Amino acid sequence: MQHIDDTKLYNDGQYRFDYVADFMEFGETDIKAIQAVAEQVRPLIPVVVDAVYKKLFTYDVTKRFFLPKNEGFEGETATTLEALTLDHPQIKFRKDFLSRYLNKLLDGPYDDRFLRYLDWVAKIHTDTPQKKSKINVDYIHVNCLMGYVESTLVGGLLSLHLDRDTEAKALAAFNKLLWIQNDYFAKYYALPSNQIKEPSSFSSLTGPHVLSTMMGTLIGGLAVYFGFIKRS
Repeated sequence: MQHIDDTKLYNDGQYRFDYVADFMEFGETDIKAIQAVAEQVRPLIPVVVDAVYKKLFTYDVTKRFFLPKNEGFEGETATTLEALTLDHPQIKFRKDFLSRYLNKLLDGPYDDRFLRYLDWVAKIHTDTPQKKSKINVDYIHVNCLMGYVESTLVGGLLSLHLDRDTEAKALAAFNKLLWIQNDYFAKYYALPSNQIKEPSSFSSLTGPHVLSTMMGTLIGGLAVYFGFIKRS
């Protein structure tokens, strides 16, 4: 039986990932499965970016999180939900971040820097001292979006009409990666009572290379799905 250090799970980012990935048996085979379908997904990224924001703008409770000024955005922000449109400069700015984020997910490499990136994506949605903006998204909305991503992912991958083996491996790999990203969110939202209040090894991630949005690590699946719907 393998021993797991409870304290390190909450204070060592690499150790936490290793445990979660090992538990779900996410490894090199899964990475290759994602890369095998990456080029088929990439051309559809603009479709999914638009689709995701349209979904988020469907509800006032999620749309309101886009009123605060985004880090790095220098233009004027909207002051009301009615004034905040899908073609507003700040939304265009965030869509661009999302596009680059999706390409990063497809490109990898799935190394330590990539893990830091997934961690930062989760952290930026919470009100932490390390970031300039005060966007603090309630976990219920994050959870809804993650579920939305997973359900559409299945339809997206099935629409590719891949051979059975490739399809099965891709579905399993994306599902595991989705839950890994979800754990990064849980790290900031679901704090155990016995957590040691020390900075995470990934707690100081800042810089222009970091993209501030999280539509779910598996938005590649959404891209395929909405691309398929658009062509139908």
